[in-house]
Parts: sequence; C-alpha cells; structure tokens
Amino acid sequence: MNGVGVFTEEQNDLRVMIRSLLDKRSDMRAAIDTDRGYQESLWQQLCEVGIASLAIPEEFGGAGFGAIESHVVLEELGRSLTPSPMLGSVVLAGQALLVSGDREACERLLPGIAEGSSIAALCWAGSVWSDDDVPVTVTDGTLTGVAEYVLDGLYADVLVVAASDDGTVSLYEVDPSAAGVTRRNTPTMDPTRRLSTVEFAGVTGRKIDTAPDTLAKVRDIACTALSADQIGAAAASLDMTVEYSRTRVQFGRPIGSFQALKHRMADMYVLLESAKSVSYAAARSLAEQLPSAHDDAGVAKVHCSEALSHIAADSIQIHGGIAITWEHDAHLYFKRAHGSSQLFGRPSEYVSRYAPAAV
Repeated sequence: MNGVGVFTEEQNDLRVMIRSLLDKRSDMRAAIDTDRGYQESLWQQLCEVGIASLAIPEEFGGAGFGAIESHVVLEELGRSLTPSPMLGSVVLAGQALLVSGDREACERLLPGIAEGSSIAALCWAGSVWSDDDVPVTVTDGTLTGVAEYVLDGLYADVLVVAASDDGTVSLYEVDPSAAGVTRRNTPTMDPTRRLSTVEFAGVTGRKIDTAPDTLAKVRDIACTALSADQIGAAAASLDMTVEYSRTRVQFGRPIGSFQALKHRMADMYVLLESAKSVSYAAARSLAEQLPSAHDDAGVAKVHCSEALSHIAADSIQIHGGIAITWEHDAHLYFKRAHGSSQLFGRPSEYVSRYAPAAV
C-alpha cells in the first residue's frame, strides 16, 4: 500500500480471490439459520486459503502479513455480509493475545486461531467498550462478572477475558466448559452477526501477561477492522441501489434518470469514497505503526459508521417498499449498519473521547 487507498498487486490479487470465493460459496441467508450463525464449511475454505493467518506472525503459525491484507479480506466479507469468526476470533481475540506480549500464550493459542481449528472470543465489554470499565473482576483469584456483546462467545473454544484486579486490568484464558461459566445468546437487530453474554461466577482462569495499554490498542485495531467491514457493506449497498435505479421504471422511464435520484446517489458515492479514504488511512497507520494510529482509528470508527448508516438508509428509501421485505437484502445492510455503528462504542462516544471541542 503506497498511499491511502492504493494497494499492491498482491493485495489486489487477494481481493479478487476472496471475492470470487465468496461469490461462489457464501450464502448469508443460509448462515443465519445455522446454530453458529456462519457456514462452517465456508469458514474452513477461507482458512485453507489463509485469511485467518494473515496478521499473525509466522513464529506463531501465521502467514506474517499485516493489517492491510486483513483489511482487504474484511472489506470483502462486509460486501457480501458473510458471517464468520474473522472479526471476533482472529481480530479481537487473536490481536489481544499478540498485543499482550505473552509469548507462551501466543505460542499455545495463536496457531489454532491462525488455521481456523480453534475459535477464540474476547470477553471485555460491559456497558461501554472502555479500557477503564471492565465488568469482570478478580476476587480471591477467581473471575466474577458479566461480559456483554461478546463476538463468537457462544461457541468459542477458548475465552480471553479482560478482568480488573484492584484497578489493574489483565487478560485471562478461560475454558468455556469450566464450572461457573454461563453463555447465552444476545438477540440483536443484525442477524448476520452473533453476539452473546458470558457470565463468570467464581471461575478459575489462567493469567496472561498483559501490557498496560493492551485494551486501548486492541480497540484501535478493532475499530479499524470494523471500518473495513463497513465500507465493504456500504459499497455493496450503493451498487445494489444503482442497479435497481436502472431497472425500476416509473412514468415510462428508469427512476435512475430522474435528477433528484441522480444527485442522491452521487452524494452516496462521495460519502463512500471519503469513508474508504479514512478506513485505508487507519489501516496504513496500523501497518506502519504511525503515531496517528490511535486518532485515525477513532476517525474511521465515526465516519465509516455514519457513512454506512446514511448509505443504507438512502438505499432503503430509493428501493421503496420492496427493501423492507425479507426476500430483499437492502434491509440486512441497514441492520448491519445499525449494529456495527454500536459495536466497540457509539460514534458519539468517540467524538467525545477524541475531540471534546467538537461536542
């Protein structure tokens, strides 16, 4: 990536390969009805071509690439609304282990995550996704509390739990089958992304050596990754809308020929391109470990959330009544927009956190 929005030939080839595979194999509606909420056979195929290993170092069983390659994959998954453990297991849990700096834990847990044979879940959030508001606490050496909004938590093979011990936050490895662990599904508006609630009642965990700023760094990685998913979904929503405007006829002509709708779709396009720019900038900052990575992730979280929400809402309006029928995909992109904007914190929280003067 030699600048914002510019990819290498290899990265473009990766995009073409992933899009081709998803076009042939991804069945988002079928995935919604499965126990896990994703197609296990498709996830296995995706792992066979290496998507789960991209951002994991070779020494831990990965391919040793980085944030840009993962960004490309997440954008394509978002475009097709393909449910998968990529964001929850690979990005959240996998990167939390890497950022923690605990080499022994990485050597033991990351190879399974990289090959897709093990699903991990990061249990962190309570009411907000904040590194100083961790709902699980350590009492007499055991974990107690309730983590909400856990991606892949219901079927994870290993739980990586953020817990507060007298004001110091550390990560703990917990066996989901351990006594005192209760997992339940959390109903959400977006059926393409499963969340769960995980309760810990005096659970024994294995402590992971944790760097002081681990959660803050993981949040930046998560927001940047989420922005890739969002711009992929926004691009698909716009493409769907433009195509519909070419074929839907009113008053004897395609509705896309009406000036008001042309202007509206042009605004959607400009919004998408600006979202791509901030998303790619955040990915580049992470990949190159730039000082601006923290702020760039926050900007991507806010702008890409708002861009997808606006584009998906305009798509619904231009499609009309057909968009809110179950058979049409437009409402699923709208639901993804709503759900992802709340994931890892509301955009307004980031505006308050990073730019108090703008509030």
